[in-house]
Amino acid sequence: MKYVLVTGGVVSGLGKGVTASSIGVLLKACGLRVTSIKIDPYLNTDAGTMSPFEHGEVFVLDDGGEVDLDLGNYERFLDIKLTRDNNITTGKIYQFVINKERKGDYLGATVQVVPHITDAIQEWIERAAMIPVDGKEGPADICVIELGGTIGDIESMPFIEALGQFSYRVGPGNFCLVHVSLVPVLNVVGEQKTKPTQHSVRGLRGLGLIPNILACRSAKPLEENVKEKLSQFCHVPVSNIVTLHDVTNIWHIPLLLKKQKTHEALIELLQLQGIAKQPWLDDWTRRAEICDTLQDPVRIAMVGKYTGLSDSYLSVLKALLHASVDCQRKLVVDWVASADLEETREKEAPEVHKKAWDLLKAADGILVPGGFGDRGVEGKILAAKYARENKVPYLGICLGMQIVVVEFARSILNLPYANSTEFVPDTTTPCIIFMPEGSKTHMGGTMRLGSRRTYFEAPCCKAAKLYGNANFVDERHRHRYEVNPDMVPEFEKAGLAFVGKDETGKRMEIIELPDHPYFIGVQFHPEFKSRPGKPSPLFLGLIAASSGQLGTFLKDPVHYELRTPRRPINDPLTSKSYQNGNLKKLTDGSANGNCHANGNDNGAQADSWAQRSHYLQL
Repeated sequence: MKYVLVTGGVVSGLGKGVTASSIGVLLKACGLRVTSIKIDPYLNTDAGTMSPFEHGEVFVLDDGGEVDLDLGNYERFLDIKLTRDNNITTGKIYQFVINKERKGDYLGATVQVVPHITDAIQEWIERAAMIPVDGKEGPADICVIELGGTIGDIESMPFIEALGQFSYRVGPGNFCLVHVSLVPVLNVVGEQKTKPTQHSVRGLRGLGLIPNILACRSAKPLEENVKEKLSQFCHVPVSNIVTLHDVTNIWHIPLLLKKQKTHEALIELLQLQGIAKQPWLDDWTRRAEICDTLQDPVRIAMVGKYTGLSDSYLSVLKALLHASVDCQRKLVVDWVASADLEETREKEAPEVHKKAWDLLKAADGILVPGGFGDRGVEGKILAAKYARENKVPYLGICLGMQIVVVEFARSILNLPYANSTEFVPDTTTPCIIFMPEGSKTHMGGTMRLGSRRTYFEAPCCKAAKLYGNANFVDERHRHRYEVNPDMVPEFEKAGLAFVGKDETGKRMEIIELPDHPYFIGVQFHPEFKSRPGKPSPLFLGLIAASSGQLGTFLKDPVHYELRTPRRPINDPLTSKSYQNGNLKKLTDGSANGNCHANGNDNGAQADSWAQRSHYLQL
């Protein structure tokens, strides 16, 4: 096993996750099998109980792990399926060591940070690196490890010590350190400054880690004299100093690394000559070029609670982008704070209320993502009602599906007090109820999590057609509440179709309105399995319906898989193009505004992936 460690210096938010993912893409394109590990130095056991405002979205894995959003970047870039063990936190490590101490595994020794915590970190890395993540048997060839935070942070010190020991133990040729640092330009002087990176590397070396490759973030490519200066003071060859300058979209980053022959440096440092091939990135090149040239817009209103921070809906944004590129449309996301749609906001701030409704009414399609808590729920219900009554394409995810059920009960079944017990525990008409197996005392890891199977009840429904006429589909879940099964017959009689259910037939998974152009709600989170070149079918349906292309995709549900050039069939790097499930054929918190997700617009949208790396990570 070979290891590539990616660290960051000077400031946070430089794009270590993008860099680590892009390195993985480059090595995979060389014919190597790649896995990833993210180290988060916080004390939480996992990301499950963190606020989206604090830490961005919680990404859910197949095994039910609630992890850092960077693991979503790894999965999307590398098209792999990681496990909860691929996300290491301080909380997990200390819990592991304390449990061993309680069992007496240390035989009465004094348990200390060194060697017990550092040994546990190294053992965890080696164990997680051996887990197959690409659907093949046996471990990967290379493990890319991202160390969260910035060099010098107190909370990451045990990990840095452990990684220093680890690099010495695995030996030269098996370990490579890529340090991502900032080379700023002061407007007054106008020249690229190397001193921040020099100090960062000095601190890194002082902690026992020696960088082999410098990945320098900057607005423009590094000048040759700047590279020579960095080489002199950081003791890194000029050929191993890589410029990661601002680009129009994030798919250019692996291409940028390839252009600077980063793969050759990695192959030499990891002694993989004769094993690795020349990188094949035709798909990436084509996709990046298409993304830059899209002109025809498709406007999607994102009606949510956390609209002040796009990281809160990162996977949803990426799934929309994957689908829009495949539909040859330039994605424009209009952020609509759901609370601003409510009547109370009209009284408090009429201009804000009007702006929110103007954005909603101008959209080609509406998406209501998942969420928790009652703030803004009535606004989401109003958005679903508007989409239903005005035949606007609609996709509701998790809570976005549940509020559709509530709205339908109020408007069609004439049940004015219909609600979810999450928001009104003593409601007389509980359309959405707490799941019996859930815990009301412990929050972390107690939801219905991970990959679950959904069976299609109506083969002719739009959802089944988009999934390639599948009998069932496996998608990831994260919820505590569900549709009240006792009310399902009443809903179905009134015209709300429950076209997807779990294996028992009692838990509702997918709803549709048959007489609507595109109105679908799902209990699961399809965004977590969307990939560049293989968009989520339901997101593809939303974009297609919003741009007048749905008929084409329903006739040929795997049309999107044939639009990107594929490697010749006898090439070992050809990847299977089956989407999720059993396919029968090939396949501030209230800010309103808009953003262009394709990254090639002018003005308000920043081209800098340093400034917007959290937004552009595909």
